[in-house]
Amino acid sequence: MKELKFAIIGCGRISHKHIEALADNVEKSRLVAVCDIVPEKMDKVVEEYHELIDKQANNMNEDVKEVKKYTEYNEMLKKEDIDVVAIATESGYHAKHTIDCLNCGKHVLVEKPMALSIEDVDEMIKIAKEKGLKLGVCHQNRFNPPIQKLRRAIDEGRFGKIVNGTARILWNRNDDYYKQASWRGTKALDGGTLMNQCIHNIDLLQWMMGSEVERIHAERDTFLRNIEMEDFGAILIRFKNGSIGIVEGSACVYPKNLEETLSIFGEKGTVVIGGLAVNEIETWKFADEKEYDKEDVSSQVDSVYGKGHKPLYKDFIDAINNDRDPYISGEEGKKPVEIILRAYEF
Repeated sequence: MKELKFAIIGCGRISHKHIEALADNVEKSRLVAVCDIVPEKMDKVVEEYHELIDKQANNMNEDVKEVKKYTEYNEMLKKEDIDVVAIATESGYHAKHTIDCLNCGKHVLVEKPMALSIEDVDEMIKIAKEKGLKLGVCHQNRFNPPIQKLRRAIDEGRFGKIVNGTARILWNRNDDYYKQASWRGTKALDGGTLMNQCIHNIDLLQWMMGSEVERIHAERDTFLRNIEMEDFGAILIRFKNGSIGIVEGSACVYPKNLEETLSIFGEKGTVVIGGLAVNEIETWKFADEKEYDKEDVSSQVDSVYGKGHKPLYKDFIDAINNDRDPYISGEEGKKPVEIILRAYEF
């Protein structure tokens, strides 16, 4: 298996999970370059990477540990030998950065949302296909063990007829959160609570319902936060298979995050997955019984980002080396973006 050389564009708060994932897959990948307009952020990321790989692989050669730093990503793409670029910049820049990297012949793993318009999403998918490159999207919660267990039950048809599913994201994002970065909550670079905070759970909901969307109705507003987009939104989704999806997303919960919960209800089964990052099974009931029902796959996490970036990176590396589609492709990343953009029409 070829060792893949990675670069990261954007060294903000989510880059920590990418560094963890690269260190966890150190035998198959290594970080060769990072890019950010703030040098101090790059210094912190590289320092963390060194600390983690030292724990993973003792006596690693110093040349392997060398990570170049750039404040301009086009310069990095020209100068460095890179196989894969991870895009962790502001959401509004995801499309441009992805397209530029694809046009330079690099595979791309892009953070959610993959773009803020369907036109950009389609262009990203088109270029990746034309150039024979892999395009993956960071919906890492699909890899959560409880989510994988639920998906198995879905695939086995254990719910019978699915009636409805509910995604509840009841969080607190106060004004201080939005003041930390001027792009947060803006239409051009971020989107609102539905696009930023809720997209992971919306992705899980539509994935489990197993059908294309027929129609959508939504209500949203800006109640408490001083932002351009919504701080609360609700979406009602009718799927073509007849089932109904309900999304409740808030950044206004007092005084702190309350829950992120995915619930699926069918004629023969009920499952509720909650926890900090949809990582704990709260209810698991089926008319039939199977041995794996008894397995406790709930896990502890230290943040809403969960632990899914590590298996996501493992899958993406394997997809490149074995020339297959990644588990979460550009086509899959498009689906929750499309739902949210249709909700924004209301």
